[in-house]
Amino acid sequence: MPGENLTRLEAQARSKILDVDSYIVEVNLTEDAKVFSYVSIVRFSCSEEGEETFIDAITASVESIELNGQNLDPSKYSDGTRIKLPNLKHENLLTVKAHGTFSNSGEGLHRFVDPVDDEVYFYTQFEVPDSRRMFAVFEQPDLKASFEFRVTGSQNWQMISNSTTPEPVPIGEGLARWDFAPTPRISSYITALVAGPYTVWRDELVSSNGQVIPLGVFCRGSLATFMDPDYIFDKTKAGFTYFENLFDYPYPFDKYDQLWVPDFNAGAMENAGAVTFTESYIFRSAVTDAVKERRVVTILHELAHMWFGDLVTMVWWNDLWLNESFAEYVSTLATAEATEWTEAWTTFASLEKSWAYRQDQLPSTHPIVAEINDLEDVQVNFDGITYAKGASVLKQLVAWVGQDSFMRGVGNYFKKHQWKNTELKDLLVELEAESGRDLAEWSSLWLETAGVNTLRPDIEVDKDGRFTKFDIVQTAIDDFPYLRPHRLGVGMFQLVGGRLERNGEIEIDVAGPVTSVSQLLGEIKPDLILINDKDLAYAKIRLDDGSWAVALENLSGISDSLARTMIWSAAWDTTRDAEAKPRDFIQLVLDHIGSETESTTVTTLLRQLVTTATLYVSEDKRAETVEHIADSLISLAETAEAGSDNQLQFAKFVAQFATDSKQLDWLEGLVSGQKALTGLIVNGDLRWEILLGLAVGNRADQDRIATELTKDNTANGKKFAAAALAAISTPEAKLEAWTELTDRTEYSNTLISSASSSFGRVSDTKLLEIYADKYMLIAQRIWEERSYQIASYLLTNLYPIALANKSLADKTKELIDSSFAKSKPAFRRTLVENLAGLERGLKAQAKDQEEN
Repeated sequence: MPGENLTRLEAQARSKILDVDSYIVEVNLTEDAKVFSYVSIVRFSCSEEGEETFIDAITASVESIELNGQNLDPSKYSDGTRIKLPNLKHENLLTVKAHGTFSNSGEGLHRFVDPVDDEVYFYTQFEVPDSRRMFAVFEQPDLKASFEFRVTGSQNWQMISNSTTPEPVPIGEGLARWDFAPTPRISSYITALVAGPYTVWRDELVSSNGQVIPLGVFCRGSLATFMDPDYIFDKTKAGFTYFENLFDYPYPFDKYDQLWVPDFNAGAMENAGAVTFTESYIFRSAVTDAVKERRVVTILHELAHMWFGDLVTMVWWNDLWLNESFAEYVSTLATAEATEWTEAWTTFASLEKSWAYRQDQLPSTHPIVAEINDLEDVQVNFDGITYAKGASVLKQLVAWVGQDSFMRGVGNYFKKHQWKNTELKDLLVELEAESGRDLAEWSSLWLETAGVNTLRPDIEVDKDGRFTKFDIVQTAIDDFPYLRPHRLGVGMFQLVGGRLERNGEIEIDVAGPVTSVSQLLGEIKPDLILINDKDLAYAKIRLDDGSWAVALENLSGISDSLARTMIWSAAWDTTRDAEAKPRDFIQLVLDHIGSETESTTVTTLLRQLVTTATLYVSEDKRAETVEHIADSLISLAETAEAGSDNQLQFAKFVAQFATDSKQLDWLEGLVSGQKALTGLIVNGDLRWEILLGLAVGNRADQDRIATELTKDNTANGKKFAAAALAAISTPEAKLEAWTELTDRTEYSNTLISSASSSFGRVSDTKLLEIYADKYMLIAQRIWEERSYQIASYLLTNLYPIALANKSLADKTKELIDSSFAKSKPAFRRTLVENLAGLERGLKAQAKDQEEN
């Protein structure tokens, strides 16, 4: 039988003949530290008696298989990933007794031992195809069923699943059993099991239908002092009220638990009624407002999934984008309208759209409605198209059909398809009915084609400065020559007392290569014209020469945060596209970032500084540029308002650039306390982040890192220590880190992610030269031997892109053209994206070398 990679055709064949009624899953978490036993009892019907199919079960061993009273020999019917089911009846009862393997990669059933107190914690992560790692299951979203979990664990543990936690029944020797009530009909990937001595806080709310909904917040005991449950409950309740009103549909489950779990790969997961979150959202030290806001958006994103994704679920993974895009759109909407983070759309423009534009310009870009032929296709499509471009396009759709019509259609969609599976067309039918718009062409152009358009003004004025011509020109690249309809704003800004204030705006439809804006003819040209004001459209923008000069000179003086972010985005686009010199962008940021008020915009700009300095600036100017940035950030940190978000951000990013002895001394002073910045408390994770910069500068060796870890022997401490060890800029330290990451398997997913992310940070890129060949040699083995998530971390993070030279590009192309890469599309895509980043850097470097 085929292996783990379920194809769409196989899934369609199963769903054509099967209807799954229920699962009873018995799991024992206490027998062994490596494996667990389970019993999976499945009731299902088959439309064609005598047919054969298979059930998914990735197992350590299978003890017995009983189908309709007949025993099947596991050695003949199970291959460790699937179990053959022959000679089916109309009504079938299957019982599988097996052992699964605990995960240390955050996939399937993950087991974690807290280094602080040796307590053991468990949680599941099943999206996309990993419930089959815990029990035998038909692993595809359209075979919904009810799930009844019966779990054995320590009587002192919390036990959480999708249904309300029952009273445990003691069974002796300190153990107990929890028998959960059956769930409604849901997909297997949103089922969940979380167990261990979690600390818990309780609250409740009354749903719009009058039902009392119990709320829970959970985290490990060693992190409990850092958890802020009252704030979490407050934002959750605000989200409930907002979404129940917006969707005109009450919360569909019986309770709502939110659980912060260790070694979590994603930001969060929308398990029905039992959402799991990364522990990065528990703050052990000062964090930026950007991170605080992102946590709120994530809380609301997962809550939105309870309706869109859990109540109504896609038939197959090609509509994954709709799941994630909808949740991303409405969570931003809710954040802006129902919380204190009222500038959430500025954050969206700075963070999400930046991600979308970057992803959409890679060779691996794809239509929003992607062709998903198998599970490997799904894994690589959790990307900036699926989340950020999709959400951006939904924002454009809302602007086109109207928010009221859009939300009425969504509400009708929930009512019509509750507890069922749907396709995109089912939603579009409801939106067309409410809006009166024909969405067929819109869907074709926006959802079924790839690429991003560029919009620019083409204007002429008379001697009095009045417009005689105002056109908006739309272009597309040759690979994706599609011109799309856009609903967008055109903003007029005037300099008033050194501030650029909006003094007029219009909203128009743009389509085709040229759109004439007749409304503006005869109007006096303002100081700044901004196409896509308010950021309704998904497109790169360019400004006319006069507006561009005014914008760059007065960027700090643009009062509207979203308009300001649009200018920042345009400046970044022109730099990435090698239309402007990278060092000019760096100076623009350093000149204006000190006045920026939006935390996520500051974070985005600082990250862009890292990319620009290390990849886009020409090699002969790179060292002095990095030094200049470090000096500038030190000055910005020292002059920022005491205790401000900007002070924190500038100080943190000094560690990304510090190279000379004076700059490293400054970081040493922060860690030792000899260099105090009023209002900045250097402890916990912030202390580690600064120490990481010292490791890159060879001011923190293995002994110092070990000493630091003894002071913070926690999961976070281990994560940062692994990163610091990998960041030490000596040949010996790099080789040890490489060996640890590529040859050994002791590191968990969190340690692999952290250490591999730091491996490429060096004080001298010559240290990475030998790893160009090493990478090409180990890439295939990593893909074949490691899980998808681990392989993805390693092949992305260990790629020595900091070398930024043609030799690396040539070696990468050779690997891309190998027979193995051609046979593994997901593997090849990772390499293609690595190469695309490198080639973009080489083009930017060439621009940087041009004479002024």
